[in-house]
Amino acid sequence: MTSPVQATPDPQPGLAARLSAEALGSMFVVVAAVGVGIFSNPGGAPLPVALATGLAVTVAMLAFGHVSGGHFNPVITLGNLIAGRIRAVAAVAYVAAQIIGSVVGAALIYFVVTTVPVLTDARAAFDVVAPGFGEHASAQTQMAGVLLVEVLGAALIVAVFLGATAGRRAVPGMAPFAVGLSMAVLLQLGQVLGNLPFNPARATAQAFFSSSWAIEGLWLFWVAPLMGAALAGLAFRGFQGLSQSPVAGDLPGGFDAVNDAFDADDEPADDVEVKEAAAKSDADVAGPVPAVPVNDDARDFFDGKKGK
Repeated sequence: MTSPVQATPDPQPGLAARLSAEALGSMFVVVAAVGVGIFSNPGGAPLPVALATGLAVTVAMLAFGHVSGGHFNPVITLGNLIAGRIRAVAAVAYVAAQIIGSVVGAALIYFVVTTVPVLTDARAAFDVVAPGFGEHASAQTQMAGVLLVEVLGAALIVAVFLGATAGRRAVPGMAPFAVGLSMAVLLQLGQVLGNLPFNPARATAQAFFSSSWAIEGLWLFWVAPLMGAALAGLAFRGFQGLSQSPVAGDLPGGFDAVNDAFDADDEPADDVEVKEAAAKSDADVAGPVPAVPVNDDARDFFDGKKGK
């Protein structure tokens, strides 16, 4: 029986709730990114699209991050999978939800475009924001350059996400701003080179409503960012020593739930046992020592105890 004085933790949201959150967040990001891109000049003036996308990612993470973990991007889901934060089955479901939400968002913008008299060809309007390389890129960037930038950009985004949400001392409320700002900064470069989204779900949604060349080159915008995500996930797993620390359960939920899986003791178990034995021996010789309360506001703050 649970004591009425002891607080019970909030239950982990179900998979259906998490998938709904991922779909809604992905839809919001695509609506902002594609909508602003079509009605602006993403190649010549990348700031509006980059800023709108980064802010949309931040808002979506703030709104839905506590439910699903705030991925909204297959590269982040893959990075979490390799880092050991989410199970494979849930990761596949997350990616499916992200694609569905992104396609719905792009479809909504497509309908809006058809209602604008000055835009006589909706597919041509989507071609302006569709990712591409070579002759289909605004800067005529060749495939090798697009591949490199997509790998690098996706790796950096995943690294920021994993780093900003890892450990008990991470500040969950700041993670959305870190990820959103990194996305906005990288899109400044990606938009100029060829509307690079660093998001395979968004690239897929835009290609569905663009000309056939967008579908033909879509493979690159899956392979390259997923490669970057895998590299970042492996690097993070090595840094955190996850290969030696088993992760219990499926933890894609809120930032706090994710962080708890990566908290390791500050000291190895053997060292702790040795120190406890030494302390016990000293206590037997010196007798009982009166406890002295330690007031360390800084440590309490980073341990999450201050203000509770």
